Amino acid sequence: GYQNAAYAARYRSLVDQARTAEERVTGATPELDGSLTAAVARYAFKLMAYKDEYEVARLYTDGSFAKQLESRFTGDYRLQFHLAPPLLAPRDPVTGHQRKVTYGPWMRTAFAILARLKGLRGTPFDLFGRTAERRMERRLIADYFQTVQELLATLTADTLPIVVEIASIPEHIRGYGHVKEASAANAEERRAELLTALRESPEYQQAAE
Repeated sequence: GYQNAAYAARYRSLVDQARTAEERVTGATPELDGSLTAAVARYAFKLMAYKDEYEVARLYTDGSFAKQLESRFTGDYRLQFHLAPPLLAPRDPVTGHQRKVTYGPWMRTAFAILARLKGLRGTPFDLFGRTAERRMERRLIADYFQTVQELLATLTADTLPIVVEIASIPEHIRGYGHVKEASAANAEERRAELLTALRESPEYQQAAE
C-alpha cells in the first residue's frame, strides 16, 4: 500500500536474511529468541515507510480518515488542514524552520491526486524527493540495509545482543523537519559508537576472520 510490490519484496528480503542468520546462531527451535528478526522487521519498516507527501495524501484518502470524521461529527462542518509543504511553506524569519500554513477543504482533492502519484517516489520525477529531508530519509534506509547485512554476515551468539541494539537504533529517530534531522544525527552518533565497540570486540574480530 505504501509503494509497490518491489518495495515490499526488498523489505521482506532483509527480514528473511535476519531470520536466517539468527536461526543459524541460536538454533531453529521453538525457544528461538527472535529479537533480532523482530527488530529488523520493525525498524526497517519504520525507515522505509516514512511519512512523505504521498503517504500523508494516501492516509487522508484511503477511507479510514473519512470514517473517523463520520463517527465523530454530524451536520455541516468544514475541514482545515495545517501543513508545511517543503516546497511551499514559508520559513520563520528567526529560526529558519518552515511554518505550517492553513489550507481549506479543497486539499482533500489535492490529496486524492497526490496519492495516485506515489509511484514517482524516489524517481527523477519526484519533486519532493529533492529536499534535504527526503534525501536524508533515503540515505537512512540505504545505511540501515548496509549495516544490517554486514552484521548478519558475521553474526554469532556472542554478538547477537549488540547487533539487536544496533538494529533498533531507528527507534530514536522521530518527528519531522528539523526535529527529525536532529534526532537522526543523534541516532547516527549512537550507531557509530555501537559499531566501533562491536568491531573492536574479540568476538566480532574472530567471526570476521
